[in-house]
Amino acid sequence: LVLGLGADLFAQPLVLVGLVVLLAAFGAGWVAVERRAASPMVDLRMLTRPAVGKSCVLTFLICVGTSAATYLVPQLFAVPADTYGFGASATAIGFFLLPGALAASLAGPISGIGVRRLGSRAVVTAGVLLMAAGLLGLAAAHTEVWHLVVGKALVALANGLCVTAMVTRTATSVDLGDTGIATGLVLVTRVIGFAVGVQVTGAILTAGTPSGSKIPAESAFVAGFVLAAAVTALSLLVVRTMSKGVKE
Repeated sequence: LVLGLGADLFAQPLVLVGLVVLLAAFGAGWVAVERRAASPMVDLRMLTRPAVGKSCVLTFLICVGTSAATYLVPQLFAVPADTYGFGASATAIGFFLLPGALAASLAGPISGIGVRRLGSRAVVTAGVLLMAAGLLGLAAAHTEVWHLVVGKALVALANGLCVTAMVTRTATSVDLGDTGIATGLVLVTRVIGFAVGVQVTGAILTAGTPSGSKIPAESAFVAGFVLAAAVTALSLLVVRTMSKGVKE
């Protein structure tokens, strides 16, 4: 809600502070309930295990970067052609995004093979570098349809490589009875990362829309892609602390 209201909310600081405090209270209350529950929905104690905690942090950062491309690329396709966009219809946009879906479907098997042969750290490192390159490429070149198609496909492939490696690493680093809980945490973190990333990029577009216009400035898209690339690159700091294999 805070991010969705965008720049208008910053003109009302008391409302902003109130929403932040309310969010913090809800978060603290949820953590307290989960820690006391005999059968918690999310076992937060699992996050204290290095392999699980690192996988969740990496998944969050990577999915924030992925969500930027997932949100911004279709928006850019839909921008009227008489400006800097392509004026594509919903059907055309779906067609343009198809290569990304195909790349994502191939990422799982490729990641699995890579983890077995090279280890999870190598696969995640390659995925992070590929995603950062794709996002920076989208920021630098987005004047042709194929620029966006290729960039989105690279990001989708990289996300699949990373998330599959993280889930595999997490599943093999805990006891058999904890596999569902541990991998569930990674998948929940993935959803949170996507939600935060979409909200942030949406707020950037809102803030970058000139008064009286419904079309964001082109610079807002560039800023969104660059920010996503920077967040993705930050995950390399966590990757450096990972073990080479899938066990820790």
